[in-house]
Amino acid sequence: MKLTREHPAPAYADQAKATKPVICYPIDTLPAPDMPMYKAALRDMVKVAEATAAPREAASIKLKAGQVLRISSVNGPQVGDLNLFNANDLDERFYSGKTRALHGTHISTGDRMWSSFPHLRPMAMVVDDTLDWYGFDDFGGAVHDVIGTRCDPYTGNLLAGTQYHHCCHSNLTRALADATGMTMTQAEPFVHDVLNVFMCTGFTRDTGQYFMKASPVRPGDHLDLLAEIDLLAVLSACPGGDCSSEHSSDTAACHPLLMEVFQPKEGALSNWQSPAKNAYNGSHGR
Repeated sequence: MKLTREHPAPAYADQAKATKPVICYPIDTLPAPDMPMYKAALRDMVKVAEATAAPREAASIKLKAGQVLRISSVNGPQVGDLNLFNANDLDERFYSGKTRALHGTHISTGDRMWSSFPHLRPMAMVVDDTLDWYGFDDFGGAVHDVIGTRCDPYTGNLLAGTQYHHCCHSNLTRALADATGMTMTQAEPFVHDVLNVFMCTGFTRDTGQYFMKASPVRPGDHLDLLAEIDLLAVLSACPGGDCSSEHSSDTAACHPLLMEVFQPKEGALSNWQSPAKNAYNGSHGR
């Protein structure tokens, strides 16, 4: 519950509130994605691998730069929490905060998923999104957010005194440990804030609190991500199901999520190249 305001508004309050906002990070200088090329590449792809995240569990899959990861709803409405890593260097991982700063609270076709410092380069680009029709609803909700963190056992214990192990943080930790051979203790620090695939979220306009509502995803819906670098993708099928009311529980109806890797035909991405690491010299003024 927010504290009651204790201080009177100053004389300039109306002027301060009426000041127009300024976009913090205009992205006009970034290279525009060649969407016609990407869309053409999607038409003649060949599936080369797949993995399924079972309900309340996570799975991993690797893909090469230039391949496409498709995440699909298969049996019923289900949201997923996605971690991305450089398959050759786990220290380079998805940076949801910078992605949010550059592209907004939710991402869709044409938006990139950026990697952590000091690399800061595109890891993946959304090249198709069957839920792009949703946009923003009257509550300010939208799909595929980069604002939530991931459901975790620590917050559950803090708020309810629980010891719940099938939240997305724990699911991702187990799957990453299995994929790499690390122990759980070694794997956990690599798990990071996620892309909430298919999740419908926003902020309340009165209190600014993070909210969720029933996802509009249905079987057959998918999100396609073009790998900009070699990737290890780890996906948790959230124990909240479609997140209409529950977040971490064994009571919500949950369904699997399918991950498929596709190889575009040779020459389909002839005008594309994997991005180099960020060119900042790293001196930090010293």
